[in-house]
Amino acid sequence: MRPAIPRPDMRRAVVLLPNGFTLGNLLFGVLAITAASRGDFEWAGWFVVFGGVMDTLDGRVARMTRTSSRFGVELDSLVDAVTFGVAPAFIMYFAALNHDNLGVFVCFIYIACAVMRLARFNIEQGGRAKTQFHGLPSPAAGMTLATYWWFSQTSLFNLVSGWPWHTVLLAVMLVLSFLMISHVLYPAPPNISLRKPGTIVLGAAFIAAIVLVIIDHKRYAFPAMVAYVAYGLLRTFVLGVFDRVPSTDPLMDDDEEEETARPIELAEHPHRRRRRRRRGPPLGDQIHPFSPGSEEERE
Repeated sequence: MRPAIPRPDMRRAVVLLPNGFTLGNLLFGVLAITAASRGDFEWAGWFVVFGGVMDTLDGRVARMTRTSSRFGVELDSLVDAVTFGVAPAFIMYFAALNHDNLGVFVCFIYIACAVMRLARFNIEQGGRAKTQFHGLPSPAAGMTLATYWWFSQTSLFNLVSGWPWHTVLLAVMLVLSFLMISHVLYPAPPNISLRKPGTIVLGAAFIAAIVLVIIDHKRYAFPAMVAYVAYGLLRTFVLGVFDRVPSTDPLMDDDEEEETARPIELAEHPHRRRRRRRRGPPLGDQIHPFSPGSEEERE
């Protein structure tokens, strides 16, 4: 009698699916750096854009399949640091900033701010569905820089070719760096709903921008990203009049005293155990999370 063929663990496959998109994002980040080092800035920009698509899909797939995890959040941030922090900075360095040490220093500032932006994101918003972002999202900043070279090859760029673009590019990178760690609020990609007219308008603008980029990516991709950056600034200025911007910031605030005084909730504890059916031991006799015991207790 032949042994039964084991069935594939579909649950494991579903759990690995979002992380597969995340690693695809990392692959495109590495390809962008490689293409930029070879002087192929056309494909380097595309690879960063493809990484942005992967970054959008991994979070949505994780929420749809209910497979969000702390591991996925941390992995996503580490990958974003490469694809939208290191890769765009290297593209700008190889394209225009490799003439002096100032360009290297500005690239470092951009990468450092992208990493700090992602660390703050993990603390505040990681693993949850979002309607707005605290600070310019690193994918938006990265794609703004990555599509700059495309725009520089158009006739519209040539109309203002008398500008000191080397200096302007340094200023753009510094502004994007500041916005990533600022209190400026940026809307997340909208979920279009017929019950909410506001989402219809934002969704229509989002789709129109995608169509324009598909029609002529060199001419419209960079202006579309600049429009998003400017929209967040204008929107936050209006909201700031009513004191609706965030009042705290883990990058600047010292919460040491507050954290020592506040008890850790069960949902925040890194070694949370499942609730057992039987009545557990008294609070003073709880098992330490690293002590030996059954598998259920260690979880």
